[in-house]
Amino acid sequence: MTGHYWISAPRRRERRQLWAGLGLPSPLTVVDAHRRLRGPYTAAGALMRQVAPEALRRRPGLAARHYIELQESTPELSALVPPKERALEQNAKAPGEATRYPARLHSLRVAHGLVDFLLAALADAGDGPRTLVVDNVHHADVTDREFLAAALRRVPPELLTLVIGTDTDTLADPPGMVSVSLPAELAIRTTRIHRPGTVADDEVRGADGLTDSLFEVAARYVDGDCVDDDPVAATAYRQVTDAERAALHDRRAAALAGRAEEEPSLKLGALPYHLLRGSDSDGAGLDALRWAQARCKYFGFYHAAAEMGEEGRHRVDPAERPELWWPFTRETGVCLAAAGRPEESAAVQEEARAATSAPKHHMSLAYETGMLYARHFPPELRDERKARAYVNQAIAISDLLPDPKERAFYSVFNRNGLALVEVRAGRPDEALRLLDEGIEKLDRELGIGERTWHRVGLRYNRAQVNGMSGRLEDALADYVSIIDADSDFADHYFNRGSMLRRLGRVEEAIADYERALALEPPFPEAHYNRGEARLELDDREGALVDFDRTLELEPGHLEALLARAGLLADQGDDKAALDDVTAGLLLDPGHPHLLCLRGRLWGEEGRTAEARASLVEALRIDPGLAEAWAIKAELAYGEGDLVAALADFDRAVDLDGRPEFRFNRGVVHAAAGNPARALADFDAVLAVTDDPDARSRREACLREVGRTDE
Repeated sequence: MTGHYWISAPRRRERRQLWAGLGLPSPLTVVDAHRRLRGPYTAAGALMRQVAPEALRRRPGLAARHYIELQESTPELSALVPPKERALEQNAKAPGEATRYPARLHSLRVAHGLVDFLLAALADAGDGPRTLVVDNVHHADVTDREFLAAALRRVPPELLTLVIGTDTDTLADPPGMVSVSLPAELAIRTTRIHRPGTVADDEVRGADGLTDSLFEVAARYVDGDCVDDDPVAATAYRQVTDAERAALHDRRAAALAGRAEEEPSLKLGALPYHLLRGSDSDGAGLDALRWAQARCKYFGFYHAAAEMGEEGRHRVDPAERPELWWPFTRETGVCLAAAGRPEESAAVQEEARAATSAPKHHMSLAYETGMLYARHFPPELRDERKARAYVNQAIAISDLLPDPKERAFYSVFNRNGLALVEVRAGRPDEALRLLDEGIEKLDRELGIGERTWHRVGLRYNRAQVNGMSGRLEDALADYVSIIDADSDFADHYFNRGSMLRRLGRVEEAIADYERALALEPPFPEAHYNRGEARLELDDREGALVDFDRTLELEPGHLEALLARAGLLADQGDDKAALDDVTAGLLLDPGHPHLLCLRGRLWGEEGRTAEARASLVEALRIDPGLAEAWAIKAELAYGEGDLVAALADFDRAVDLDGRPEFRFNRGVVHAAAGNPARALADFDAVLAVTDDPDARSRREACLREVGRTDE
């Protein structure tokens, strides 16, 4: 057997026996993916700590290329890479005032950046093929699942064989919107070795007959951060007294705290876990958990932040400690929504409404619920009326706040949410009015440096509305202002690049896309947009590089599949083009442009009937697809059916009078004995191009009708 492996067996020791018998290349490392150890990127971080220091010493240029993903996944490496600049936070008047949170897909981009780094680190390591074993993957955080899914697809087994260890339960995707499915990648990219579960002898006898004392076994279990799946150890842990158990957690927490300054990832996993089970769980434990939740939200680890918040809010009585219960609860709802789990977020918010009578709490809950109905729920559950009702409730409360600066800020903040509702309701002018008033109000009533990000955010939203309304110059002016204040956020450059491209300033757009790519781990949309821009400049080679990279990162990117297929077809590589078209149609069988391109390619292969059927289907879905009418016309012309060819070319030219359509219709008119009509088409072509073939055919038409060219 070759390739990557998936080992599933009930216990770690059984999985170890199975992978030891495979005769794999020498081990690079064996890592435990249990999120209890270090939270997000437990496995990826362990791997990077093993590989990165030597790789960065050998290839220093990797530091600048991968500094974001290395810092965010493995904070222990921060001293080895350039710092990540956050201009808004550095310029804010007060700590925490300037805060923006990453998009849901940011962690997948980080995963791809880590895979890029791993490939570069191993390429010239000089020690031959290796094996990476990652166990306890059934307990892995979403971030590690994304990393492993990307690695399984992109890392060649002849360079690094991946061995993924899980128990025998069904490995399911996490709840919510899934950016990439680890179970799906395992199913298609690994050889599975499965040992069904059995009841082991030690599970039957429990902790009886131990050579060590019950306390010693429990102590080893706690010192291993309670991830050992040996039932004897877990039984011993349960059987010691509560006081003994708390003392063991205190001892382990003290040991971890001594390492946490140099190993900060412990603060997202084992350290809060032990503090929550020690003698000061309601003090140091909850404080550590709240810090970890806030940190995870800050980096966009939304599933982890929601999980931590769930534990925190259920440990705190809202009546006794509202100052701690509220941030746990609010951030849980926010992070569930950001993770694509809006129904769970709504349940948390409804429960919170029943637990608090604080006006600001209800204001926040009303706003967040409004956003669920405006944007987070799936389309069939969105409701503009409910969204407006909840946001109006938030506005009503904010307008009654006693502090004038708080009143000004929250009044504007909540009306910003109402602007989104107006956009979704098809009223962009009203949205712009709300945003303009909000910007003016904050500029008038708050000092310089106060609520900086929210002021930038208002301009960002105004730029978005202006862009979708066709006010491109206004949108561009807002993006310029935004970047002046917040110069290190990739999305700003990406969006400004899109405005510049729509304005025809393609070289400037490409420069912005390149800046976006430098500020964010691998970003497929930026590569795709740069590829399209390069095509506009006839840089077909550069465009192909970008489309290749887009599809390396996101194989299901339909528009990149279409764009690359078109380029390959133009280069004469019909087989590769058809492969891309087929891949795209497997994802979206009704994609009209892919059906159209398939019709073209099949027509060039002589599969005329199949080509026509594909084109007819494309036109059934999109009757306004001029390209499909033109190709269908060419098929008819090739079969000698000039009447059908002219009818189809007429439709194509009516929809899109591009020169090539008019030229081809002119050819058909000439063949059908209509030189005057052919002449009109060739004249139209020559009015916008200097095509020698069109000129030659025009002269032939002139001779045919007895005219002379003055």
